[in-house]
Amino acid sequence: MSELLKDKIERLRAEAQNLHANTAEEVEALRQKYLSKKGDVSLLFEDFKALAKEQKAQWGASVNQLKQQFESQIKQMREDMEAKVQTIAYKEDLTRTPDSIGLGARHPLSLVREQIINIFSRIGFTVADGPEVEDDKHVFGMLNFAPEHPARDMQDTFFVEKEEGVQKPTDILLRTHTSSVQTHAMIQWAKQLQSATCNLQPATCETFQPLRILCPGRVFRNEAISARAHCFFHQVEGLYVDKNVSFADLRQALLYFAKEMFGPDTQIRLRPSYFPFTEPSAEMDISCDLCGGKGCAFCKGTGWVEILGCGMVDPNVLESCGIDSKVYSGYAFGMGVERIANLKYRVKDLRLFSENDVRFLEQFESC
Repeated sequence: MSELLKDKIERLRAEAQNLHANTAEEVEALRQKYLSKKGDVSLLFEDFKALAKEQKAQWGASVNQLKQQFESQIKQMREDMEAKVQTIAYKEDLTRTPDSIGLGARHPLSLVREQIINIFSRIGFTVADGPEVEDDKHVFGMLNFAPEHPARDMQDTFFVEKEEGVQKPTDILLRTHTSSVQTHAMIQWAKQLQSATCNLQPATCETFQPLRILCPGRVFRNEAISARAHCFFHQVEGLYVDKNVSFADLRQALLYFAKEMFGPDTQIRLRPSYFPFTEPSAEMDISCDLCGGKGCAFCKGTGWVEILGCGMVDPNVLESCGIDSKVYSGYAFGMGVERIANLKYRVKDLRLFSENDVRFLEQFESC
Protein backbone atom coordinates (compact mmCIF):
# COMPACT_ATOMS: atom_id res chain seq x y z
CA MET A 1 0.00 0.00 0.00
CA SER A 2 2.83 2.39 0.88
CA GLU A 3 4.49 1.83 -2.51
CA LEU A 4 1.25 2.53 -4.32
CA LEU A 5 0.70 5.72 -2.30
CA LYS A 6 4.25 6.77 -2.98
CA ASP A 7 3.76 6.35 -6.75
CA LYS A 8 0.59 8.43 -6.66
CA ILE A 9 2.29 11.23 -4.70
CA GLU A 10 5.26 11.33 -7.06
CA ARG A 11 3.01 11.37 -10.12
CA LEU A 12 0.87 14.20 -8.73
CA ARG A 13 3.95 16.17 -7.66
CA ALA A 14 5.21 16.00 -11.24
CA GLU A 15 1.82 17.16 -12.53
CA ALA A 16 1.85 20.06 -10.04
CA GLN A 17 5.11 21.31 -11.49
CA ASN A 18 3.68 21.34 -15.03
CA LEU A 19 0.27 22.94 -14.45
CA HIS A 20 -0.77 25.28 -17.26
CA ALA A 21 -3.94 27.26 -18.09
CA ASN A 22 -4.85 29.97 -20.62
CA THR A 23 -8.14 31.13 -19.14
CA ALA A 24 -9.78 31.57 -15.76
CA GLU A 25 -12.10 28.69 -16.63
CA GLU A 26 -9.12 26.38 -17.17
CA VAL A 27 -7.67 27.42 -13.79
CA GLU A 28 -10.96 26.56 -12.09
CA ALA A 29 -11.03 23.19 -13.91
CA LEU A 30 -7.60 22.34 -12.51
CA ARG A 31 -8.74 23.25 -9.01
CA GLN A 32 -11.74 20.96 -9.37
CA LYS A 33 -9.58 18.15 -10.70
CA TYR A 34 -7.02 18.17 -7.90
CA LEU A 35 -8.49 19.94 -4.84
CA SER A 36 -12.24 19.31 -4.86
CA LYS A 37 -13.74 16.70 -2.55
CA LYS A 38 -13.40 14.08 -5.28
CA GLY A 39 -10.17 15.52 -6.66
CA ASP A 40 -6.97 13.51 -7.09
CA VAL A 41 -5.27 15.02 -4.04
CA SER A 42 -8.33 14.64 -1.83
CA LEU A 43 -8.59 10.95 -2.78
CA LEU A 44 -5.11 10.38 -1.38
CA PHE A 45 -6.54 10.84 2.10
CA GLU A 46 -8.81 7.85 1.45
CA ASP A 47 -5.70 5.73 0.76
CA PHE A 48 -4.01 7.31 3.76
CA LYS A 49 -6.71 5.94 6.10
CA ALA A 50 -5.85 2.36 5.07
CA LEU A 51 -2.25 2.67 6.20
CA ALA A 52 -0.98 1.16 9.42
CA LYS A 53 -0.77 3.53 12.35
CA GLU A 54 3.04 3.62 12.33
CA GLN A 55 3.00 4.56 8.56
CA LYS A 56 0.56 7.49 8.84
CA ALA A 57 3.12 9.81 10.39
CA GLN A 58 5.52 9.09 7.53
CA TRP A 59 3.10 9.75 4.68
CA GLY A 60 0.84 12.39 6.26
CA ALA A 61 3.38 15.13 5.88
CA SER A 62 3.98 14.17 2.21
CA VAL A 63 0.27 14.31 1.35
CA ASN A 64 -0.20 17.68 3.11
CA GLN A 65 2.88 19.08 1.37
CA LEU A 66 1.49 17.96 -2.01
CA LYS A 67 -1.84 19.60 -1.26
CA GLN A 68 -0.13 22.87 -0.35
CA GLN A 69 1.89 22.70 -3.54
CA PHE A 70 -1.26 22.44 -5.67
CA GLU A 71 -2.99 25.20 -3.69
CA SER A 72 0.02 27.48 -4.13
CA GLN A 73 0.33 26.77 -7.86
CA ILE A 74 -3.37 27.32 -8.57
CA LYS A 75 -3.45 30.51 -6.46
CA GLN A 76 -0.51 31.92 -8.40
CA MET A 77 -2.14 31.00 -11.72
CA ARG A 78 -5.37 32.73 -10.67
CA GLU A 79 -3.50 35.93 -9.69
CA ASP A 80 -1.57 35.94 -12.95
CA MET A 81 -4.80 35.46 -14.89
CA GLU A 82 -6.55 38.35 -13.07
CA ALA A 83 -3.61 40.65 -13.74
CA LYS A 84 -3.69 39.68 -17.42
CA VAL A 85 -7.43 40.38 -17.64
CA GLN A 86 -6.95 43.84 -16.07
CA THR A 87 -4.18 44.66 -18.53
CA ILE A 88 -6.31 43.61 -21.49
CA ALA A 89 -9.25 45.62 -20.15
CA TYR A 90 -7.05 48.70 -19.85
CA LYS A 91 -5.77 48.32 -23.40
CA GLU A 92 -9.30 47.90 -24.75
CA ASP A 93 -10.83 50.87 -22.88
CA LEU A 94 -13.21 52.30 -25.50
CA THR A 95 -13.49 55.61 -23.64
CA ARG A 96 -9.84 56.42 -24.30
CA THR A 97 -8.78 58.48 -27.31
CA PRO A 98 -7.42 56.38 -30.19
CA ASP A 99 -4.18 58.36 -30.29
CA SER A 100 -2.17 60.12 -27.65
CA ILE A 101 -3.03 63.82 -27.28
CA GLY A 102 -0.02 65.94 -28.11
CA LEU A 103 1.02 69.17 -26.47
CA GLY A 104 -1.10 72.08 -27.68
CA ALA A 105 0.06 75.57 -28.64
CA ARG A 106 -1.46 79.03 -28.46
CA HIS A 107 -2.56 80.54 -31.75
CA PRO A 108 -0.06 83.09 -33.15
CA LEU A 109 -2.78 85.76 -33.24
CA SER A 110 -3.52 85.15 -29.56
CA LEU A 111 0.19 85.43 -28.77
CA VAL A 112 0.50 88.76 -30.60
CA ARG A 113 -2.77 90.12 -29.21
CA GLU A 114 -1.74 89.40 -25.62
CA GLN A 115 1.70 90.89 -26.20
CA ILE A 116 0.16 94.13 -27.52
CA ILE A 117 -2.21 94.31 -24.55
CA ASN A 118 0.62 93.69 -22.08
CA ILE A 119 2.78 96.43 -23.58
CA PHE A 120 0.08 99.10 -23.39
CA SER A 121 -1.15 97.96 -19.98
CA ARG A 122 2.22 99.04 -18.58
CA ILE A 123 1.40 102.66 -19.46
CA GLY A 124 -2.11 102.65 -18.05
CA PHE A 125 -4.34 101.26 -20.80
CA THR A 126 -7.18 98.93 -19.85
CA VAL A 127 -9.10 96.56 -22.15
CA ALA A 128 -12.62 97.47 -23.31
CA ASP A 129 -14.93 95.18 -25.25
CA GLY A 130 -18.07 95.59 -27.32
CA PRO A 131 -20.48 93.76 -29.65
CA GLU A 132 -19.49 92.58 -33.10
CA VAL A 133 -23.00 93.30 -34.45
CA GLU A 134 -23.47 97.06 -34.20
CA ASP A 135 -25.56 99.93 -35.56
CA ASP A 136 -24.53 102.51 -38.10
CA LYS A 137 -24.53 105.26 -35.47
CA HIS A 138 -21.70 103.83 -33.36
CA VAL A 139 -19.65 102.44 -36.26
CA PHE A 140 -19.89 105.43 -38.61
CA GLY A 141 -22.21 108.24 -37.53
CA MET A 142 -20.50 109.23 -34.28
CA LEU A 143 -17.06 108.82 -35.86
CA ASN A 144 -17.53 111.72 -38.29
CA PHE A 145 -18.76 109.64 -41.25
CA ALA A 146 -21.52 111.68 -42.88
CA PRO A 147 -24.34 109.61 -44.47
CA GLU A 148 -23.07 110.27 -48.00
CA HIS A 149 -19.42 110.72 -47.09
CA PRO A 150 -17.09 109.04 -49.63
CA ALA A 151 -14.97 107.74 -46.73
CA ARG A 152 -17.65 105.09 -46.17
CA ASP A 153 -16.45 103.48 -49.38
CA MET A 154 -13.07 102.88 -47.74
CA GLN A 155 -14.62 99.95 -45.87
CA ASP A 156 -16.92 97.47 -47.63
CA THR A 157 -19.50 96.66 -44.98
CA PHE A 158 -21.62 93.60 -44.23
CA PHE A 159 -25.13 94.92 -43.51
CA VAL A 160 -27.71 92.80 -41.67
CA GLU A 161 -31.29 92.75 -42.93
CA LYS A 162 -33.97 93.11 -40.29
CA GLU A 163 -36.69 91.26 -42.19
CA GLU A 164 -36.68 88.53 -44.77
CA GLY A 165 -36.93 89.88 -48.29
CA VAL A 166 -35.86 93.42 -47.41
CA GLN A 167 -33.61 94.66 -50.18
CA LYS A 168 -32.63 98.02 -48.68
CA PRO A 169 -29.63 97.87 -46.30
CA THR A 170 -30.49 98.59 -42.69
CA ASP A 171 -28.51 100.37 -40.01
CA ILE A 172 -27.51 97.03 -38.42
CA LEU A 173 -24.12 95.75 -39.55
CA LEU A 174 -21.02 93.77 -38.65
CA ARG A 175 -18.49 96.23 -37.29
CA THR A 176 -15.74 97.18 -39.72
CA HIS A 177 -13.42 98.41 -36.96
CA THR A 178 -13.29 98.29 -33.16
CA SER A 179 -13.67 102.09 -33.05
CA SER A 180 -17.32 101.39 -32.25
CA VAL A 181 -16.14 100.26 -28.80
CA GLN A 182 -14.47 103.65 -28.40
CA THR A 183 -17.73 105.52 -29.06
CA HIS A 184 -19.52 103.55 -26.33
CA ALA A 185 -16.63 104.22 -23.94
CA MET A 186 -16.58 107.95 -24.69
CA ILE A 187 -20.34 108.21 -24.12
CA GLN A 188 -20.02 106.54 -20.72
CA TRP A 189 -17.03 108.70 -19.84
CA ALA A 190 -18.95 111.85 -20.78
CA LYS A 191 -21.75 110.81 -18.42
CA GLN A 192 -19.23 110.54 -15.59
CA LEU A 193 -17.98 114.05 -16.39
CA GLN A 194 -21.55 115.34 -16.13
CA SER A 195 -22.02 113.97 -12.61
CA ALA A 196 -22.53 116.60 -9.94
CA THR A 197 -19.20 116.07 -8.15
CA CYS A 198 -16.95 115.92 -11.19
CA ASN A 199 -18.75 118.81 -12.86
CA LEU A 200 -17.52 121.17 -10.15
CA GLN A 201 -13.79 120.39 -10.21
CA PRO A 202 -12.95 117.61 -12.69
CA ALA A 203 -9.22 118.04 -12.22
CA THR A 204 -9.36 117.41 -8.47
CA CYS A 205 -12.32 115.01 -8.37
CA GLU A 206 -11.32 111.71 -6.75
CA THR A 207 -13.56 109.74 -9.11
CA PHE A 208 -12.22 111.46 -12.24
CA GLN A 209 -9.97 109.31 -14.41
CA PRO A 210 -8.70 109.95 -17.95
CA LEU A 211 -10.14 107.70 -20.63
CA ARG A 212 -7.33 105.35 -21.59
CA ILE A 213 -8.57 102.14 -23.23
CA LEU A 214 -7.44 99.41 -25.59
CA CYS A 215 -10.06 97.78 -27.85
CA PRO A 216 -9.04 94.38 -29.26
CA GLY A 217 -11.50 92.34 -31.31
CA ARG A 218 -12.60 90.80 -34.58
CA VAL A 219 -13.87 92.96 -37.43
CA PHE A 220 -15.54 92.19 -40.76
CA ARG A 221 -15.22 93.66 -44.25
CA ASN A 222 -16.70 92.49 -47.52
CA GLU A 223 -13.45 91.76 -49.30
CA ALA A 224 -12.22 88.94 -51.51
CA ILE A 225 -10.14 86.41 -49.59
CA SER A 226 -6.52 86.23 -50.71
CA ALA A 227 -3.00 85.98 -49.32
CA ARG A 228 -3.16 89.69 -48.40
CA ALA A 229 -6.82 90.18 -47.43
CA HIS A 230 -9.66 88.40 -45.66
CA CYS A 231 -13.35 89.00 -44.94
CA PHE A 232 -12.60 89.02 -41.22
CA PHE A 233 -9.50 89.90 -39.27
CA HIS A 234 -8.46 91.24 -35.86
CA GLN A 235 -7.68 94.75 -34.67
CA VAL A 236 -6.36 96.43 -31.57
CA GLU A 237 -7.30 100.08 -31.25
CA GLY A 238 -6.27 102.50 -28.53
CA LEU A 239 -7.85 105.71 -27.23
CA TYR A 240 -6.63 108.30 -24.73
CA VAL A 241 -8.74 111.34 -23.82
CA ASP A 242 -7.84 113.89 -21.15
CA LYS A 243 -6.91 117.55 -20.81
CA ASN A 244 -3.92 118.79 -22.79
CA VAL A 245 -3.30 115.58 -24.74
CA SER A 246 -0.95 116.34 -27.64
CA PHE A 247 0.44 114.67 -30.73
CA ALA A 248 3.76 114.39 -28.89
CA ASP A 249 2.04 112.14 -26.33
CA LEU A 250 0.82 109.94 -29.18
CA ARG A 251 4.25 109.73 -30.74
CA GLN A 252 5.91 108.82 -27.45
CA ALA A 253 3.37 106.05 -26.72
CA LEU A 254 3.82 104.56 -30.19
CA LEU A 255 7.61 104.74 -30.01
CA TYR A 256 7.48 102.89 -26.69
CA PHE A 257 5.22 100.22 -28.24
CA ALA A 258 7.47 99.76 -31.30
CA LYS A 259 10.61 99.30 -29.20
CA GLU A 260 8.89 96.85 -26.85
CA MET A 261 7.35 94.79 -29.67
CA PHE A 262 10.14 94.80 -32.27
CA GLY A 263 13.30 95.55 -30.28
CA PRO A 264 15.08 98.50 -28.64
CA ASP A 265 16.78 99.59 -31.88
CA THR A 266 13.46 100.09 -33.70
CA GLN A 267 12.76 103.57 -35.04
CA ILE A 268 9.40 104.97 -36.14
CA ARG A 269 8.28 107.35 -38.86
CA LEU A 270 4.94 109.19 -39.02
CA ARG A 271 3.56 110.12 -42.45
CA PRO A 272 0.51 112.39 -43.01
CA SER A 273 -2.65 110.48 -43.88
CA TYR A 274 -6.44 110.77 -43.66
CA PHE A 275 -9.03 109.14 -41.40
CA PRO A 276 -12.51 110.63 -40.86
CA PHE A 277 -12.30 110.29 -37.07
CA THR A 278 -8.83 111.82 -36.48
CA GLU A 279 -7.31 115.19 -37.39
CA PRO A 280 -4.41 115.39 -37.96
CA SER A 281 -3.94 111.76 -39.04
CA ALA A 282 -0.83 109.73 -39.75
CA GLU A 283 0.44 106.34 -40.84
CA MET A 284 3.23 104.92 -38.72
CA ASP A 285 6.17 102.98 -40.15
CA ILE A 286 8.88 101.11 -38.28
CA SER A 287 12.45 100.63 -39.42
CA CYS A 288 12.90 97.26 -41.12
CA ASP A 289 14.54 94.88 -38.65
CA LEU A 290 15.81 92.63 -41.44
CA CYS A 291 18.04 95.18 -43.14
CA GLY A 292 18.37 97.72 -40.33
CA GLY A 293 16.80 100.40 -42.51
CA LYS A 294 19.22 99.93 -45.40
CA GLY A 295 16.58 98.52 -47.76
CA CYS A 296 15.70 94.95 -48.72
CA ALA A 297 13.05 92.92 -50.53
CA PHE A 298 10.87 92.73 -47.40
CA CYS A 299 10.63 96.52 -47.01
CA LYS A 300 10.69 97.00 -50.81
CA GLY A 301 13.98 98.85 -50.62
CA THR A 302 12.63 101.70 -48.47
CA GLY A 303 13.97 100.60 -45.10
CA TRP A 304 10.52 101.15 -43.55
CA VAL A 305 7.47 98.95 -42.95
CA GLU A 306 3.96 100.32 -42.27
CA ILE A 307 2.22 98.87 -39.18
CA LEU A 308 -0.64 101.16 -38.03
CA GLY A 309 -2.71 104.31 -38.42
CA CYS A 310 -3.15 107.01 -35.79
CA GLY A 311 -4.04 110.63 -35.10
CA MET A 312 -5.63 113.14 -32.77
CA VAL A 313 -9.33 112.49 -32.13
CA ASP A 314 -11.38 114.82 -34.33
CA PRO A 315 -13.29 117.44 -32.26
CA ASN A 316 -16.50 116.42 -34.05
CA VAL A 317 -16.10 112.89 -32.66
CA LEU A 318 -15.63 114.20 -29.12
CA GLU A 319 -18.67 116.44 -29.41
CA SER A 320 -20.86 113.68 -30.85
CA CYS A 321 -20.07 111.58 -27.78
CA GLY A 322 -20.88 114.40 -25.37
CA ILE A 323 -17.30 115.51 -24.59
CA ASP A 324 -16.38 119.21 -24.68
CA SER A 325 -13.67 119.42 -27.35
CA LYS A 326 -12.58 122.85 -26.07
CA VAL A 327 -11.61 121.32 -22.73
CA TYR A 328 -10.54 117.79 -23.66
CA SER A 329 -8.45 116.32 -26.43
CA GLY A 330 -7.23 112.86 -27.23
CA TYR A 331 -5.39 110.55 -29.56
CA ALA A 332 -6.32 107.23 -31.15
CA PHE A 333 -4.48 104.51 -33.01
CA GLY A 334 -5.35 101.18 -34.60
CA MET A 335 -3.39 98.21 -35.87
CA GLY A 336 -4.18 94.85 -37.43
CA VAL A 337 -3.12 91.89 -35.31
CA GLU A 338 -2.48 89.84 -38.45
CA ARG A 339 -0.23 92.61 -39.74
CA ILE A 340 1.88 92.60 -36.59
CA ALA A 341 1.98 88.78 -36.62
CA ASN A 342 3.16 88.87 -40.25
CA LEU A 343 6.04 91.15 -39.32
CA LYS A 344 6.93 89.24 -36.17
CA TYR A 345 6.76 85.68 -37.54
CA ARG A 346 7.27 86.35 -41.28
CA VAL A 347 3.95 84.78 -42.30
CA LYS A 348 3.29 85.74 -45.90
CA ASP A 349 -0.19 84.25 -46.41
CA LEU A 350 -2.96 85.78 -44.28
CA ARG A 351 -5.19 82.74 -44.80
CA LEU A 352 -2.92 80.55 -42.68
CA PHE A 353 -4.18 82.29 -39.54
CA SER A 354 -7.76 81.04 -40.04
CA GLU A 355 -7.36 77.67 -41.80
CA ASN A 356 -6.39 75.76 -38.62
CA ASP A 357 -3.64 73.84 -40.38
CA VAL A 358 -2.02 71.83 -37.58
CA ARG A 359 1.32 71.81 -39.39
CA PHE A 360 1.33 75.61 -39.26
CA LEU A 361 0.13 75.88 -35.66
CA GLU A 362 2.67 73.34 -34.38
CA GLN A 363 5.43 75.79 -35.24
CA PHE A 364 4.34 77.98 -32.32
CA GLU A 365 4.54 75.33 -29.57
CA SER A 366 7.62 76.93 -28.07
CA CYS A 367 6.25 80.49 -28.17
